[in-house]
Amino acid sequence: MLPRAEQKQQTRNALIDAARRLMDGGRGFGSLSLREVAKTAGIVPTGFYRHFADMDELGLVLVSEVGQTFRETIRLVRHNEFVMGGIIDASVRIFLDVVSANRSQFLFLAREQYGGSLPVRKAIGRLREDISSDLAADLSLMPKLQHLDIADLSVMADLIVKSVFATLPDIIDPPAEALPEHLTPQAKITQQLRFIFIGLKHWQGLGSTE
Repeated sequence: MLPRAEQKQQTRNALIDAARRLMDGGRGFGSLSLREVAKTAGIVPTGFYRHFADMDELGLVLVSEVGQTFRETIRLVRHNEFVMGGIIDASVRIFLDVVSANRSQFLFLAREQYGGSLPVRKAIGRLREDISSDLAADLSLMPKLQHLDIADLSVMADLIVKSVFATLPDIIDPPAEALPEHLTPQAKITQQLRFIFIGLKHWQGLGSTE
């Protein structure tokens, strides 16, 4: 028989997995009920409250998990850019591979950034801001961007992160029909990032009109 703490952790994980399975079937997190999540996990509804105060708290755990995965992905991209001297294409490939390997997490992120749960939307907004802040710090280390100050880099980091977040739905659920190569999600995000970085090299900052 498993120790009580281990049993509790297994049940908690079962509830998280149950929510993910229901969302994998096309449901938004905001449409899930506590009762059906508990039923899918194989426990009685009252058992849910031993692990989460309500569905919003479960949603915040899901945000935390995808946030950790996202940050680990950023570290991989950072290693490619700063240590390996990689190009944007390779960084995008790293990101897409992680999204593919963690589809349910990023499916949740893609949908719920505009979803029905206000606490979850706010948490995703904070995650996006934190990632933007980290990216701005990384950009400040790039030799070609030394002419820009942290305020300039913060604006561009926000643009980059919002571009990536906006592309997530197409990456996770691409159109059924075949697309021209230049319109595939991978090609679009690669070209968008390349456009941003080319502009960054020549932009003179927030005070400039050029």
